[in-house]
Amino acid sequence: MYEKYAALRDEKGVTDYRVSMETGITKSTFTDWKTGRSKPKADKLKILADYFGVSIEYFLDE
Repeated sequence: MYEKYAALRDEKGVTDYRVSMETGITKSTFTDWKTGRSKPKADKLKILADYFGVSIEYFLDE
């Protein structure tokens, strides 16, 4: 999932910091997802899907 998030982030030309500021999802949460320490919950996926203009399923599909 993190790879898909990172691709959208890079495509949009924004940083984790900016996404964090604009969505309320902490930078440490992104780090946890990247390292595999945690997986995103549905509420966070919804926020990211709305932010990037994609469906939640986009993040769930392998």
